[in-house]
Amino acid sequence: MKNANEIKFLKNRSIIKFEGEDFLGEIGIDGRIFKALTLARISVGVISQQAIENGISILVNEADAEKAVACLIDEFVEERRSGKVSQIYSINNVSVLGFVAEDFNKVLAELARNNVFPLLLNQVSSEKRVNIVVTSSQDEKTKNVIESEIFKKPKTVHLAIIGHGNVGKTLIEQVLQSSEEIKRRKKIDLKVVAVANSRKIAFNKKGFNADWSDEVLTAEHPSNVQELINFSKENQLENLIVVDNTASKDFVKNYHALAENGFDLVSSNKIFNTLPIEEYRQLRYTLSKNNRRYLYETNVGAGLPLIDTIKLLHLSGENITRIKGVFSGSLSYIFNNFSVRNDKFSTIIGEAMEKGFTEPDPREDLSGNDVARKLLILARELDLINEFQDINIQNLIPENLLAVEKNEFIARLDELDEEYQRIKEGQEPGHVLRYVGDLHGDLQKDKGQLDVQLISVPGSSALGQLKGSDSIFEIYTESYGENPIVIMGAGAGAQVTARGVFGDILRVSETK
Repeated sequence: MKNANEIKFLKNRSIIKFEGEDFLGEIGIDGRIFKALTLARISVGVISQQAIENGISILVNEADAEKAVACLIDEFVEERRSGKVSQIYSINNVSVLGFVAEDFNKVLAELARNNVFPLLLNQVSSEKRVNIVVTSSQDEKTKNVIESEIFKKPKTVHLAIIGHGNVGKTLIEQVLQSSEEIKRRKKIDLKVVAVANSRKIAFNKKGFNADWSDEVLTAEHPSNVQELINFSKENQLENLIVVDNTASKDFVKNYHALAENGFDLVSSNKIFNTLPIEEYRQLRYTLSKNNRRYLYETNVGAGLPLIDTIKLLHLSGENITRIKGVFSGSLSYIFNNFSVRNDKFSTIIGEAMEKGFTEPDPREDLSGNDVARKLLILARELDLINEFQDINIQNLIPENLLAVEKNEFIARLDELDEEYQRIKEGQEPGHVLRYVGDLHGDLQKDKGQLDVQLISVPGSSALGQLKGSDSIFEIYTESYGENPIVIMGAGAGAQVTARGVFGDILRVSETK
């Protein structure tokens, strides 16, 4: 290799595999192989001797592969008959990449993280020169990964965004607006190459621009995770992240397949982390086995750094004794305003819906299920094995409105007014209403106690002073005693949630 700042790239090659047992130590074997190939006028490239001296691999032009196998079979006819040579065959459609690397192990690790495992490698340690052979279906991806590592070029990270509702759409716009700055500062080239909804998926290998929604409108591919996997393979995309911004119970079933096909996962969808504990653990095993990451900081507290904080405390051995707070930005907005204003309960709910603070069906918030899921996610971060059915949930929806259609429920919201006005007026003076999640009990055991309920608290307390749609989390630990670690801030809204998802994307990208 004349130029160290160059990757030598050869396509249309074949590997000739010559296998047997305990014969390579014999004098003259190597010479007979090369003599046979030379007489057949076949040029030999990379040569690699296999472990325990039971084989040798030789690289030739793909056009010569059949002739090379035939002439070696002729040369070693006696050894094949005796069983000393077991197999002579070719692996076609491979490519060779030759380069100089200061840290070849890091290059190999990056290739492995992208599911690229060389079929053959030849290393000259003294000159730091390396030749690797990969299948042609991975050669472009291999070249991109090597270039990023040895030439320090911006690393391309390919994003597939699943769901383009309020959070998904805002996230795409944030990525498009920030991508040039991130490329300049972080050397990370973020490209949104797939956008999907429940019906179809749009692809753009070069990365979508501001017209992405038009491309989704005219997309023809059905929304199918196998379409996404096929697209990533056919286009040899490296550094893959799939971002789940849906609330879909069905899409999370694809997490295993995505992890096994080289995708890291970022999710604002809380469903997977609240599935039965066996399924929860199985995904962690799949992720570990495939060296993939799964970040979901926005599952609790939107953009607040809550899950990371709890993980660090727990991993460092800090004994967390209780986690309590207002977990829902939607219910925070509703009860913060209802407690201090003279407006009807239904009026405040309507406001929260207009501001995009609630789910499309506000019963998802008012049922307490959303808060319960968040509480369960935090419990599992502490290695507790609680299940969803262990949670004591106070549902805020009257029974007669539980099963009606969404639009009918919204039209009948005023049926909640009388009951909540009565609760509000029944409080002690100076108190306000808060919908609180509370993880307590002996958290050193297998299971904790999880309560989700509407309570009345003094207006002067930390919970009582909450404003707007903010969330608050009080983390009690053995070391901090009665003074909890308090994390408080915006806990709802498309902008903060999308920003939190974006943060997870960057965390994953920086480790790629």
